Amino acid sequence: MRTKHFFDHLILLIGVAVIVGPVAITLFSSTHSGATLGKDGLQFLPGPYAAEVYGAVLFEGRGFSKSVTGLSMALNSLYLALGFALAKVTVSLLAAYALVFFRVRFGTFFFWVILCSLLLPLESRFLPTYAVISKLGLVNTYPGLMLPLLASAVGTFFFRQFFLGIPVELSEAARIDGAGPIKFLKDVLVPSSAPMIAALGLLMFVQGWNQYLWPIMVSSEESRMTLVQGLSLIGRTGPQGLALAVLAMLPPILLVIFCQKAFVKGLTDGRH
Repeated sequence: MRTKHFFDHLILLIGVAVIVGPVAITLFSSTHSGATLGKDGLQFLPGPYAAEVYGAVLFEGRGFSKSVTGLSMALNSLYLALGFALAKVTVSLLAAYALVFFRVRFGTFFFWVILCSLLLPLESRFLPTYAVISKLGLVNTYPGLMLPLLASAVGTFFFRQFFLGIPVELSEAARIDGAGPIKFLKDVLVPSSAPMIAALGLLMFVQGWNQYLWPIMVSSEESRMTLVQGLSLIGRTGPQGLALAVLAMLPPILLVIFCQKAFVKGLTDGRH
């Protein structure tokens, strides 16, 4: 039994080392000087320049306007990620609500059409999507960044499966008590699906935070540059580039670490 536990823990430790190791090496290397990195390569121990490097990354102006800082890029990434998460969860929840609790004609067909959208990711339809956004006058705006990615087939699928497991008697009792569709959604469905909302919100936040190609396509203003885009501005091999990579990785990592119980609960037994 002890041998089994030893190998179980050994496998877990190896997995942690494989996942955390590259992040730790990037963090340690970012605290050294450019000369040290150029001479000795990546470092496995922290260096003496952490405050200097991260201070420059967060507050030093860059770009043509000299107004792009790591802090402003982090705020743009936060706006984008939160907007993605809130809008996607809301749209997915409402779509699943309509498909399950309203007698929509050809509802099953529409659901499969939504799922088929997974076969056409945004990268495969950049040009027509950009043309639509341009005609709507949303280039270089936050709505232009978010609208093309609002519909989420994955989110609609999870919410639909969850709503299908809710007893019909519950909706009938709410209707007898005089609860309309909005009140039933607000007072019954949203509280009962809170774990799933949290889990999908986390997934959507990470997806929005890591967006790279679409923001480059639809936004040319330096004031809207995100942390992921900033890697091409600062570079990826110097101390400041590595520091910016650490800042870009940190929020998703912290969210997964501190919200993993809610995430697992929402995707496995969220109906409880």
